[in-house]
Amino acid sequence: MSWEVSPGVGYAALAAVTAATLLIGAYGLRISRTTGDFYVASRTVKPWWNASAIGGEYLSAASFLGVAGLVLVSGADALWFPIGYTAGYLMLLLFVAAPLRRSGAYTVPDFARARLDSVAVRRVTSLLVVAVGWLYIVPQLHGAALTVGLTTGLPGWAGSVAVVVIVCLSVLSGGMRSITFVQAFQYWLKLVALAVPVLFILFRLGADGVSWTGDGAAFDTGAVTATEMADSVYRNISLSIALLCGTLGLPHVLVRFYTNPDGVSARRTTLIVLGLLSVFYLFPTLYGVLGRIYLPELASEGSADATVLLLPARIFDGALGDLLAAFVTAGAFAAFLSTSSGLIVSLAGVISQEFFRGSISGFRTATLMAAAVPLGIALLTNTQALAGSVGMVFAFTASTLCPLLLLGIWWRRLTAPGAVAGMLTGALLCGGAIIAGGLFSVSGTAVPVWLEQPAAWTVPAAFAVMVGVSVRTAGAVPGGTSRFLARIHTPERIFRS
Repeated sequence: MSWEVSPGVGYAALAAVTAATLLIGAYGLRISRTTGDFYVASRTVKPWWNASAIGGEYLSAASFLGVAGLVLVSGADALWFPIGYTAGYLMLLLFVAAPLRRSGAYTVPDFARARLDSVAVRRVTSLLVVAVGWLYIVPQLHGAALTVGLTTGLPGWAGSVAVVVIVCLSVLSGGMRSITFVQAFQYWLKLVALAVPVLFILFRLGADGVSWTGDGAAFDTGAVTATEMADSVYRNISLSIALLCGTLGLPHVLVRFYTNPDGVSARRTTLIVLGLLSVFYLFPTLYGVLGRIYLPELASEGSADATVLLLPARIFDGALGDLLAAFVTAGAFAAFLSTSSGLIVSLAGVISQEFFRGSISGFRTATLMAAAVPLGIALLTNTQALAGSVGMVFAFTASTLCPLLLLGIWWRRLTAPGAVAGMLTGALLCGGAIIAGGLFSVSGTAVPVWLEQPAAWTVPAAFAVMVGVSVRTAGAVPGGTSRFLARIHTPERIFRS
């Protein structure tokens, strides 16, 4: 590539983010004493603080680097990713946030057990939560490998290992209480790290009288055939389903709502998150548009995910270019750390509850287990299609955990056999589509669009099986269902009055 970030800049940015993360985590250690602190921060996190933490962990490598890369490669079609990522929180606000908080559960498997009174449902849910978490961590480690390799010249594996080590130190020090402080800081760091360089770029281009839209060419895709148009429509619909429904089942997102004091705070948190995400996604989109004009060669080189990292050095020479590159490098590394830490906290909670009786020592052992497997997968694989790979995780989550949560909260006739059958159906269909699509890619054959984006048929299939089996096993509805649903749907102010 013609433009590279100075290694000194890369080292300085990574060192600063690492030091800030560990220092804030150490502060969290001072006030983390109880089991509740480690799992749900004693349910005392206020809406603005919690919303910032959610933004910090949700805005992953796919958001920070991948969205700009997709806009660079795909143009307007890629805009469905930031729209879907944000709109998923509207679904959370309307259907899940407050009832889930009122359930009193620590984890998604806890909710499944309380709702359906079934050990089998809890175990299947636990396995799926762990699988989703591991699949989501791997792209973060790939993104870290890309960033560290590009900005420091170190081998990519060093970035993956560094993220895991730093995250484990933060999580082991103070659990959820500690990570809440870290992630809230990292959201604002990521926002500033994207906003400052791109605003400098726009001011520079404006001062020079240069068009940053390329005279309308940024989204000019040329003529398309009827088949291509149909595929594009299907792909966008399926992607929207995956992102809207997948957000409902992400374990590191859901565990955040357990940290709110009550359901009202959970809803207020979600509203704030919608605003924070809407502001954030303006900037990766701008990077992608600018990249289509000033770094188009990255698409042909297969390095589109590097757009955010390389664009400042393309526009500015000398010290200013290095300084702006340091901003985006720091923000990218914060993205990997914050999302990975949220995922590892949520996975450690599930693993500890299942195998170590929920103790603090068990939580710490589970943290190491939660980090080791995705690190091994990341070291053995290589991909730079960050947003696309995360999109497949959303499709898998939408096909498995989303039906359980929506039907578990809003349909009293859901049964344990129905829940298990629906989740396994979604897992087999979506997992099979992902594997089959990977085999097509390895063989050099074009991936059929229905395998590339399977959510449009796997999500309805999972819902249909879950409902159908539940209707056929109507006698298995737990006896305490009405009482449980009344509790999660009754506002707290009624109890207080």
